[in-house]
Amino acid sequence: MSIITIQNGGVAARIDTLGAQLTSLARDGREYLWQADPRWWNRHAPVLFPIVGSIRGDQAVSQQGPVKLGRHGLARNYEHAVVRQDDSSVTFELVDSPETRADYPYAFKLNMTYAISGDGAFTQAFRVENTGAVELPFSVGGHPAFNVPAPGAGDEAFEDYALEFAEPWTFDSATITDGGLLTYDVMNPLLKDSDRLPLSRDLFRYDTVMLEDVPASTVTLRGSKSGHGVRVDFEGFKYLGVWSAAGDAPFVALEPWTGHATLTSEDDVFEHKRDITVLAPGAVDERSFSVTLL
Repeated sequence: MSIITIQNGGVAARIDTLGAQLTSLARDGREYLWQADPRWWNRHAPVLFPIVGSIRGDQAVSQQGPVKLGRHGLARNYEHAVVRQDDSSVTFELVDSPETRADYPYAFKLNMTYAISGDGAFTQAFRVENTGAVELPFSVGGHPAFNVPAPGAGDEAFEDYALEFAEPWTFDSATITDGGLLTYDVMNPLLKDSDRLPLSRDLFRYDTVMLEDVPASTVTLRGSKSGHGVRVDFEGFKYLGVWSAAGDAPFVALEPWTGHATLTSEDDVFEHKRDITVLAPGAVDERSFSVTLL
């Protein structure tokens, strides 16, 4: 385990080789990323692969045999090799092994690239390659959690923050069950012809809020007094998870996902999961999201 630092202008990031996890994202020395206080949540921004959320009982069946994966998959639990690095970017690599295949019986190569552009935008990019001889089913997602209030926000409170969208829209969210599965049997009304969703503790009463097809694939988390916060642009990701830990946790995670937890109405065949990506042998899937610090 080691920490890699990249920077460009006034923005700097640190990434841990364990899980290729972002552990710091700061502008001019002001820390925007959640610092993993175990009183609430002891992670910062885990990489989600090859599942997002949970599968029923952490088990499924697949064309290649049993799948045994805890919440959000296995990538966050392994050391990732550094394969490229310069001052403002770094690329990590995780390849399958006998250990990973015991839980996820597929051959793969996962590259995670983190980069800071000249205008200060931070990008997290996923590249999944199917290195096997059979189709590769998977989902990917990011899980960066941001300090709320944001640095430099003065006397702002959690409730002074809101999610801002590109245009007014109406949306009811599906619900995460106590078992970590997703159900559309209980819907959570969130927005009605509005471009703003205020934060509240009650917003997370069903754990994670899952947004679908967000207008323009962009969201801004911003304080109403200071104007500080973050903007996340996530074209190529159908879903956005929004989460904060129970109680008074001073952070909000904004999580671009390509898939989601198993539906209560689904069976336990891994390839049948809604919106799972299926990659042909030798094929590559690439997508990225960016974070702008405000």
